[in-house]
Amino acid sequence: MRAQTRQHHGGRRRRAVSAAVAIGALTLGVLVPTSVSAAAGPDVVQRALDGLVRDDGMPAALASVQDRDGRTRTYTAGVGDLATGSKVPRDGQVRIGSNTKAFTAVVVLQLVGEGRIGLDTMVETYLPDLVRGEGIDGRRIKVRELLQHTSGLPDYSVHIDDDEIRNRYVEPRELLDIALRHKADAKPGETWGYSNTNYLLAGLIVQKVTGRPLAEEIDRRIIKRIGLRHTYFPAPGEMTIREPHPHGYHRNPADGPLRDFTEMDPSWAGAAGQLISTNSDLNRFFTALLAGRLLPAAQLAQMRTTVPAGTSGLRYGLGLTSRPLSCGGVYWGHGGDIAGYETRGGVTDDGRAANVAVTTIPTDDSAAQHVTDAVDRALCG
Repeated sequence: MRAQTRQHHGGRRRRAVSAAVAIGALTLGVLVPTSVSAAAGPDVVQRALDGLVRDDGMPAALASVQDRDGRTRTYTAGVGDLATGSKVPRDGQVRIGSNTKAFTAVVVLQLVGEGRIGLDTMVETYLPDLVRGEGIDGRRIKVRELLQHTSGLPDYSVHIDDDEIRNRYVEPRELLDIALRHKADAKPGETWGYSNTNYLLAGLIVQKVTGRPLAEEIDRRIIKRIGLRHTYFPAPGEMTIREPHPHGYHRNPADGPLRDFTEMDPSWAGAAGQLISTNSDLNRFFTALLAGRLLPAAQLAQMRTTVPAGTSGLRYGLGLTSRPLSCGGVYWGHGGDIAGYETRGGVTDDGRAANVAVTTIPTDDSAAQHVTDAVDRALCG
């Protein structure tokens, strides 16, 4: 959920919480079991995960890789719990942070296809008198601009602290009020700028239009529809992760110790980052999405219409990103950061898919790049 100081999609950088110093190599010693689902020796993906643990200090790294024929390999490296040295559960559940935005965008676009939401309709139409502030006016912001991060709205998440909100439920309106105390970052449609406030509002629009919470709509329209058996939207007050999972670790303040942050109330992330899933379920979701199983062709085309986002070739559509591959072409996905976990990955147009998760947010640019590089290796072989 950090803002785009690094480059893109998953996260935010809050008051010296996640901006941090490099984590450096943890002294894991012999507590570095690795495993791969096939009997063959370590391949490029396994080596990449081992490097994330050994060289970048990630407590654990997990990956799921699907080839063009649908065959899947899962990988792990590191330890699932630094206190006990337990193994990393294969394809364990993790908090997927801003990958949630892709799910939220799909629901909005399904409602567009049903004629219940207009992409170029102003936010005011659905949330009258709600979006007002210095340089901020819901009568001038389009739904499309929310989904594409071109609304100019300030990001509420850079003004909250992980520890202050870890153990309590936060109402969406409280988060919106935090955002609206700050002036607009830009005029609507003027420039791309990542803001979790955009998806907070998108979730409220879904609720207003359908009369049901976003969590129910995601479950009904996506999770059950394509059989994501290990993906769910935590219920209010639910702080644990339901199925086998590696522990997630976090530093706050930035120069403080690495702490177990597995249990938390993720309500502050909401429509922008609350979901829990697995690498394999994320592969299944993005594969189904790109194959046209979740959206009509017209809405999928809108989702894939992108604008530049940063300087690395990353482009942002409507809750969907594209990133160049070293072997040619691009892959489509999103990515997510939330205290304790980072996920990166996506799918290619020819059916390859890969997702990688690590159990702390990299605070060093090189370590962050190594997570992205692991996805590239998985997709390029």
